[in-house]
Amino acid sequence: MAGDAPQPDPHLQRPDLPPWQQPDSVGIVQTQYHTFAEPPHPMPLDSGATLGPITLAYETYGQLDETRSNAIFICHALSGDAHVAGYHSTDDHRPGWWDAMVGPGKAFDTTRYFVICANCIAGCSGSTGPASIHPATGRRYARDFPVVTLADMVRAYKALADHLGARKLLAITGGSMGGMQVLEWSIMYPDAVHAIIPIATPARLTAQGIAFNVVGRQAILDDPHYNGGNYYDGPPPNTGLAIARMLGHITYLSDDSMREKFGRQLRDREDLSYDFGVDFEVESYLQHQGQAFTERFDANSYLYITRAVDYFDLAGKYGSLADAFARARARVLLISFTSDWLYPPTQAKEIVSALRANGLHFAYCEVPTRYGHDAFLLEKDTLTRVISDFLALEYSRALRPEAP
Repeated sequence: MAGDAPQPDPHLQRPDLPPWQQPDSVGIVQTQYHTFAEPPHPMPLDSGATLGPITLAYETYGQLDETRSNAIFICHALSGDAHVAGYHSTDDHRPGWWDAMVGPGKAFDTTRYFVICANCIAGCSGSTGPASIHPATGRRYARDFPVVTLADMVRAYKALADHLGARKLLAITGGSMGGMQVLEWSIMYPDAVHAIIPIATPARLTAQGIAFNVVGRQAILDDPHYNGGNYYDGPPPNTGLAIARMLGHITYLSDDSMREKFGRQLRDREDLSYDFGVDFEVESYLQHQGQAFTERFDANSYLYITRAVDYFDLAGKYGSLADAFARARARVLLISFTSDWLYPPTQAKEIVSALRANGLHFAYCEVPTRYGHDAFLLEKDTLTRVISDFLALEYSRALRPEAP
């Protein structure tokens, strides 16, 4: 049984081995693709439109056990992708975006669990999105791509999980936008998941949260190269996309973390320039983040995904948050971070109240940290301890449904 596999020591590093051969690494991995919802059976969307065929890029780690009860689905955040762990080649120097949490002996222990991660629809990392070819026209969808919701993304994820034989998941987890999808999944498919671990996520965006997305989208729409979304045969709207990323990145950090990291330190100079070049370290950092983002992300995808996040509102969709979770059955580990001002603990506690109102089994962990919203990517030790214990207990319960 998968639970009886040996547990590598996650702290045991071999300096004589490259990163992909370390005992706690999933090693060299390959992105796979699943296509479904082909005409005449496209997938219905919340907007009333349909989408199909749909291709999802995904990666898996570990093995589905004989009971098919050890599968964990990881939902990525806004700018994420399917590559959550490991390396794509021996020349790859950057591991998957949550490599610290996925692998032998880690929080999502691949000697015990079968881990799945997929790029969402409307994404730009292998899944069907605005940059994909529209089968009816032979050209890229661009702005002809239908507006999608997080629930639509979950429908596609569910189709993939079923295809992989994981009809009842041990757990679903994700941070930020990924956490929103986790909450949505537990309500849409209550009998298809045993436990959920939403991290740094609200049940809906506040007006402030929507406002940040509005400004980011406007920067893209106003870029002279945007061309109504039809920029694929010419220069892309990189200036607007970089500004959107710079703005978004500020919301991921806390005031304390920015002060510790940058303060008012000047960049490669001793005195102020008295012009509008780069004076401060924080300016250089944000410019770098914006430029790097344009090299891997599509501006149209940014528009569609942030709009999907704006539309996410469990209370509005079901009448109230308590009514929304009346449909849920999963056991819950809800995690928030003290310095997260984008999706603060107060919003997590609204979810706690709804879970309690429905008598659901839950644990709430508020992690003290100075990292802000990005803590779900950085607080490795605390998250590993909390999540590992929760998953071990829930895996045991999943194997013994009669257990309390």
